[in-house]
Amino acid sequence: MRTTLRTARLRLAEPLRISRSVMAARDAVWLSVEHDGARGHGEAVTSAYYGLDAATAHRLLRRAALELGRFATPESALDAARAGELLPADTVPAITAAVDAALLDLAGKHTGTPAHRLLGTATPPAAATARTIGITSPRQAAAHARRLAELGFTTVKIKAGTPDPQDDLDRVRAVRDAAPRARLLLDPNGAWTPHEARRLLPRFRDIGVEAVEQPIAPGDPDALARLARTAPLPVIADEDAVGIDDVRRLAGRVHGVNVKLAKCGGAHAALRIARLLTGSGTDLMLGCLTASSLGIAPAVHLADRARWLDLDGHLLLAHDPWQGIGGTDGTVRVSGRPGLGLRPALASASPLARPYAPGAAPAPAPDPAPVPTQGKDHRADLA
Repeated sequence: MRTTLRTARLRLAEPLRISRSVMAARDAVWLSVEHDGARGHGEAVTSAYYGLDAATAHRLLRRAALELGRFATPESALDAARAGELLPADTVPAITAAVDAALLDLAGKHTGTPAHRLLGTATPPAAATARTIGITSPRQAAAHARRLAELGFTTVKIKAGTPDPQDDLDRVRAVRDAAPRARLLLDPNGAWTPHEARRLLPRFRDIGVEAVEQPIAPGDPDALARLARTAPLPVIADEDAVGIDDVRRLAGRVHGVNVKLAKCGGAHAALRIARLLTGSGTDLMLGCLTASSLGIAPAVHLADRARWLDLDGHLLLAHDPWQGIGGTDGTVRVSGRPGLGLRPALASASPLARPYAPGAAPAPAPDPAPVPTQGKDHRADLA
């Protein structure tokens, strides 16, 4: 199997502010694996939080690609992925996830099989996804929420964790008023102390928040479990639930865990976590990093396994260089095509690829699709 790597710059339609940072762009490294005339693709995105930059991702993906030389076919490599034996155990999860995705895409194309069937689901998944509103003013949050409701979104996730909790309460209340029928999720990204969380969660419940992700700082899962035991609404672990060992410690002690393929090691690792959670009383949430459709697609093929879905990373981009999983109407879905079912996108904006303000002038045309920095610049090569 022959592999190539390329880098693309993913720019957000507008900066996303959360409690610990503001992000306007990130790099994506695309891995392509070719065998017998078929080509599969996977994506690893950079993350300051997880300590992965583009140069490191390139180096680690090159090393991981050497491991694929042990396998005669993509199907045999995929069997190793199912068993958790594809790459060494100390491989960075985002790298394992990118290789796992490329093999799902390649094996699916090689055999004419959609990835969801390779993952054990017969019916093509389609499910409502949350759409994230960052830390912003109540007026802007309300405008975003109103626009999302008009487009068909039924779930909104609101970032929280400002120094003054009243700002968060005002933002959530504005979203509730603007989209009264939407399900509301809250995500402080670990900004609160346990005492603050106990004081604030009843107030957010009264506004209509359905569940909260990682309300307190990660690093003390026992404290998160204690909070969940008495919380007035479901508590979902995120930063405290990176891999399967973390989930094992929290299963049955929190109401949900947010599984992101880039932090757990890919779709097959997520399936192992889902099996672990079965019958534990802890539900599965599927989340994501900001990424292109290529980075989000493997999770969409697992969408039927989750109680909560937050797969909107591609919807935050000014231009998504891939297409095939939808989402602009509030529902992500797989196409039924072999593999991940993606294709390169034309340089055109989605309805969400611009900031929204009532009465605003039309947004300028988006930048062209990101140009690879390594390898040939032939978009047809990516099909």
